[in-house]
Amino acid sequence: MTLAVQGLATHFFTHAGGVKAVDGVDFSVEPGQIMGLVGESGSGKSITGFSILGLIDPPGRIVAGSIRFKGTEISNASEADFQRLRGNRIAMIFQDPMMTLNPVLRIDTQMIEAIQAHETVPRRTAWEQSRAALGLVGIPAPEERLSAYPHQLSGGMRQRVAIAIAFLNKPDLIIADEPTTALDVTIQAQIIHEAQKLTRETRTAMIWITHDLAVVAGLADRISVMYAGRIVEQGATDDIIDRPLHPYTVGLLGSVPSANRRGARLAQIEGMAPNMLALPPGCAFAPRCQHADATCAQVPEMAAVSGRTVRCFHPVSRP
Repeated sequence: MTLAVQGLATHFFTHAGGVKAVDGVDFSVEPGQIMGLVGESGSGKSITGFSILGLIDPPGRIVAGSIRFKGTEISNASEADFQRLRGNRIAMIFQDPMMTLNPVLRIDTQMIEAIQAHETVPRRTAWEQSRAALGLVGIPAPEERLSAYPHQLSGGMRQRVAIAIAFLNKPDLIIADEPTTALDVTIQAQIIHEAQKLTRETRTAMIWITHDLAVVAGLADRISVMYAGRIVEQGATDDIIDRPLHPYTVGLLGSVPSANRRGARLAQIEGMAPNMLALPPGCAFAPRCQHADATCAQVPEMAAVSGRTVRCFHPVSRP
């Protein structure tokens, strides 16, 4: 087991009140497995990723739960411990590659520093490892790209460099936070293919954070759907895509354009995402759910249904 998260709760304590950004999240990721973490903006998926990496700043903090990485508890690790883990055993790919790349340093300088920060190797060896990494993510003429500055590369090329940097030190886990959102569809497909191939070849576990179920449908082995800080459905990708059980998952899938419904209007999830400062009692999705009744005034627990788990009193359909 590469990563096991149990009961993770990350709260933000503001002057307006407490925000339960992540509220009792459970999941696990195996070596070589890709897990898609899906949800609307504000659902808590990115905060989940930052919590794993120890990147929660005040007024936020982890208030409960366990994060076990390769069998070691890291939820209470020191900053020095996290510095040894980040970029080495656990890497992150951000939505904006310029959060990874320094605009005033050449690509080779940044990649060599990333290697030498965790390993004592000659600069020439680090340069050769960097060149090989760029080749693995499909960058042509990697020697030329190494001598370039980030602004001299296209957005898709910068994101490929960011992915190459994530894989440089052969990490056990990579957290990808919407890394293809700002790219056009063609480049997006290429980067997803490269990430999937590298994960399979290196047996690296990956958490792919996105709001788009269509992206993870062809990428992830498993999907966890988040809403208002909680996972509401979790299971194998094919099961969730073909037979969603939670009304929120059904709504997300209904809002994705499909060639099977050419010319038809896209379905909408009624209402708005809840205010995290004032969540409704019981099921947070109940005010937007057409299946809600008095039972939903209670908080539903995750329950096993047809080979997966779902947090709902009224699952929409059963296989």
